[in-house]
Amino acid sequence: MDTDSALKTAARLLQRWAQQTATPEPDRLDVTLDAADLLQAVAALQVSRWGYLAAITGVDLGPEAGEIELLYHFCAGAAVVTLRVRTPRNQAFVPSICEVVPSASFYERELMEMLGVTVANTPNTDRLFLPDDWPQGVYPLRKDFRMDDAPLPRSEP
Repeated sequence: MDTDSALKTAARLLQRWAQQTATPEPDRLDVTLDAADLLQAVAALQVSRWGYLAAITGVDLGPEAGEIELLYHFCAGAAVVTLRVRTPRNQAFVPSICEVVPSASFYERELMEMLGVTVANTPNTDRLFLPDDWPQGVYPLRKDFRMDDAPLPRSEP
């Protein structure tokens, strides 16, 4: 399937849940949807065997915006579809997609640890990057993060 056909197929599959669509550049489709529809949209892509999950990234839009945007990047050849989900910054929450894409666990753990997003029903909540003594409620990828909030490095005995 060529790239244009792949993007048209993805648009058709996601139409039911899309609040907005955009083509920010050639070979790309961005689909904005509600967090409540995320799992169904991902399942639609998976059931049709449309590409693979390449990454999940997050962007803190800042305290003034009051939102975090999560981006679920799927690829099929040169075609890239990004599912865009916004969540309130003070209660950042999305459902886990691990039920449909088990390999998403790594990315979901990163969202929790680095951005403070609660990922409901994710199978593994272990830390990835931060030390065990890292303070609760301090998220390094948030725009209002200050290095002063980070614990001092432990000296080795």
